[in-house]
Amino acid sequence: MRLRLFAGIAIAGLFCAPALAADPVGLWQTPSRGGQVEISKCGASLCGRLVSSEGIKADPNLKDVNNANASLRSRPVKGVTILTGFSGGPKEWSGGSIYNAEDGKTYSGSITLDGDDTLKLRGCVVAPLCKTQTWTRLR
Repeated sequence: MRLRLFAGIAIAGLFCAPALAADPVGLWQTPSRGGQVEISKCGASLCGRLVSSEGIKADPNLKDVNNANASLRSRPVKGVTILTGFSGGPKEWSGGSIYNAEDGKTYSGSITLDGDDTLKLRGCVVAPLCKTQTWTRLR
């Protein structure tokens, strides 16, 4: 009887394992300029907004002055959605866009979860002209 109970629990655990897999939703530290990005689910895809950076800390009203779209240059950088349209999972997402407020350009990108607390964000002008950053989970 105990063996059957144990086997049942073990089998149930196998079906629950994907639900326990790492998830990129949360707050992430970027490697440059103290950036912090909050990744969340936006419908069926992932998105992310800029929560903080050295520039935002120095000037909370910092504007998106480098944006290629002149009509967006007066918006605050804090809260700007910088990751959009990433689909896939559970460890890799692709087909997304990465907005870089430093140069005002948008790049195609992919996200790879590397363990629970590390992700690789890859942005490309056009393949193979790509750059990868490693982000660390804050919470």
